[in-house]
Amino acid sequence: MASFHVIAGASETLEPTRIRKIGVSDLFDALRRGVDDFMVKPSHIVFLCLIYPIAGVVLAVWTSGNNTLPLLFPLVSGFALIGPFAAVGLYEISRRREAGLDASWRHAFEVRSSPALPAIAAVGVMLLAIFIAWLLTAQIFYQTLFGPAPPQSLSSFISEIFATGRGWTLIILGHAIGFVFAAVVLCTTVVAFPLLLDRDVGAYEAIHTSVRVVLANPIVMAVWGLIVAVALIIGSLPVFAGLAVVLPILGHATWHVYRKVVESPPATRP
Repeated sequence: MASFHVIAGASETLEPTRIRKIGVSDLFDALRRGVDDFMVKPSHIVFLCLIYPIAGVVLAVWTSGNNTLPLLFPLVSGFALIGPFAAVGLYEISRRREAGLDASWRHAFEVRSSPALPAIAAVGVMLLAIFIAWLLTAQIFYQTLFGPAPPQSLSSFISEIFATGRGWTLIILGHAIGFVFAAVVLCTTVVAFPLLLDRDVGAYEAIHTSVRVVLANPIVMAVWGLIVAVALIIGSLPVFAGLAVVLPILGHATWHVYRKVVESPPATRP
């Protein structure tokens, strides 16, 4: 029976993962490959990702009351913070297709049998903690500007946000704070989950490799973060429905970004 490990990998020796420098053209090639993965069996991929837009709609309805209106945008935008973990099944499909194996939607759930599952769960818990910290920060920041009293109505809430100085302070500084949280997630998980699926290196090495990738390719990774942000905004516009297409493409493309920026080991698992 394989030993249970989270922080460290299965190997007793710690060998740093080798990374490469890539260009912006590699990002667009990864996107092209992501679209290709999506187009092979789009109905299966959409099935996997419907939970994301459905959850968005449910949250929008849940926060329609006055008490929770200020948290609507932080909740919706905060989905991007846990997106890398939500796309684990998509990485597995791309991995299998790349290896010439069956890539039906059922195989996305084979992540459950991955020897790196405890490490994957640990990094997922880290993202959940960041997500909760973002919500708490957004709530404290809103209450600092507007006080603890909830908005009287949706119209008054919108008016306060877009027609007052403190509303624009909330928009500008709120986005700046959100950018910090997004940057932390990008730096720590840009290739963490694909790496863990590909090799059982442990949570520490997965996060450490992601940080090294960003430090070695700061401009390219910043462009990748911008691409992801713009794509999520576009996908969210039609009542979150577009995310059923945008998310799988980004998920598959992330796998191909990983392949471009991280050197393959001497042998990969089937």
